[in-house]
Amino acid sequence: MERRRLGGSGLTVSRLGLGTMTWGRDTDEHEARDQLVEFLAAGGSLVDTADVYADGMSERILGRLVAEVGRDEVVIATKAVARPETARRFDASRGHLLRALDASLVRLGVEHIDLWQLHSWDPLTPLEETLSAVDHAVRSGRVSYAGISNYTGWQSAAAAVRQHQVAGAEPLVSNQVEYSLLHRDVEREVVPAAAYGGLGLLPWSPLGRGVLTGKYRHGTPADSRGGSTHFASFVTPYLGESQRRIVDAVCTAAEGLGVAPLEVALAWVRDQPGVVAPIVGARTAVQLRGVLSSDDLTLPEEIRAALDEVSAPGPSGPDRR
Repeated sequence: MERRRLGGSGLTVSRLGLGTMTWGRDTDEHEARDQLVEFLAAGGSLVDTADVYADGMSERILGRLVAEVGRDEVVIATKAVARPETARRFDASRGHLLRALDASLVRLGVEHIDLWQLHSWDPLTPLEETLSAVDHAVRSGRVSYAGISNYTGWQSAAAAVRQHQVAGAEPLVSNQVEYSLLHRDVEREVVPAAAYGGLGLLPWSPLGRGVLTGKYRHGTPADSRGGSTHFASFVTPYLGESQRRIVDAVCTAAEGLGVAPLEVALAWVRDQPGVVAPIVGARTAVQLRGVLSSDDLTLPEEIRAALDEVSAPGPSGPDRR
């Protein structure tokens, strides 16, 4: 698998990342091991988790598996800030971040994290305080590189510029955001801000919350995320008529190329300007194998242009008609 440079850093990662949000909840450790082995065998390196995934179990499982396959084989990316079970949902205060970092290191069983990401913007904490914690984490050797996640365009620019302008501050290298053929609004401000700030993009949910696989074209499968009580509200917004037209276009392109719809959808977002590595997740190693097959696909220009046209985001702000 091709390696790509992450933002303006010297870190290179595989052009597909393995997401582990389901590990410890929908994916047990045996299945997670099969996924990681499959991913590494395909040339993958970037594995993404977070301190809140499955209440920390995702990190614990990843840590045990990394100990088996070898620390140097995996680029570990994790996150801090989110606190979903508390009144304060996002906490990017210096104290919380550094405690969360130490807890992640224990769960992962490693001495350093390759990419530590701020999971979301915290409106209650001054940006300078948040980023001072990032600087301390890198200087202490516990973190090699730092990034952000789910930051808007202005938030991304503010954080990146601050790190470039303050003497001795550690530059941010990435922004992990939702980006797919069904969610292109980030192209208005987030993508340009990332380019301006030297941030590589790590798209999450690059398959449009699973809808771009085509599995929902004729209804909602009972064993799908859309059919579960936990994820139904997450998938439903992407099951409208406008999204259906995009999915139909993806399926038509896939049929013409003799590949699966998910391969077309992944190849499209993978090669968008500024994108370094879409983060892909799967419940099973068999599902992951299908995802990894997209690495061999490069979309013909005429198909990419057709998908660009059918999925183009509408005007916003003063230009809205």
